Amino acid sequence: MIETVVLGVGETLTKDDRYWASWADWLGVPRHTVSALVGSVVTRGQDATDALRLLSPDMDVAAAYHAREVAGRGEHLSETDLYPDVRPALGGLRKQGIRVVIAGNQSPRAGELLRDLDLPADLVVTSEEWGVAKPDPSFFARVAEVAQAAPERTVYVGDHPAHDIYPAKAAGLRAAHIRRGPWGHWWADDPTVVQSADWRIDNLTQLASVVVG
Repeated sequence: MIETVVLGVGETLTKDDRYWASWADWLGVPRHTVSALVGSVVTRGQDATDALRLLSPDMDVAAAYHAREVAGRGEHLSETDLYPDVRPALGGLRKQGIRVVIAGNQSPRAGELLRDLDLPADLVVTSEEWGVAKPDPSFFARVAEVAQAAPERTVYVGDHPAHDIYPAKAAGLRAAHIRRGPWGHWWADDPTVVQSADWRIDNLTQLASVVVG
């Protein structure tokens, strides 16, 4: 039986469209251009921020991020960015006595914004707060640590095989691949994903059956 559920953030809990749209607006390019480039680089195995460097080859992404914050155009996260099943699904898990942890590749600011939403979770933490990002094994070692459960009783939920499913399995955790967002749909039926994931789900409400299975 699963005792702890750990969830990624982007396209697992939140929709990423506002995030990339804000970068497009900052760079002064059409929003669909950024979306298309992000999709292209990620499916080629690159980091999503490489899409920004295609538009501005000399860009220092960290410096640009800071400049946006200073200009009052930094990260923003509200209830409308959450998928509608997030609160009921996470709340239902906690009612079942399941420990719920949110841990994804985000900035400290994103961590603050997520905690301000007061989600039904026992812990909300981001990669930059830990100082290590997915898919680094050290990230999943930290996941195993904060799970407060044996690895085989912990499930990591995410949409990206290389960032979520494969490293979680390598760390001895269980893994659930969610068919959500561009990456979740792109790799939904990939044979390696099908073989690697312990569960494949279409929404977070299906986690209720996972934890008792």
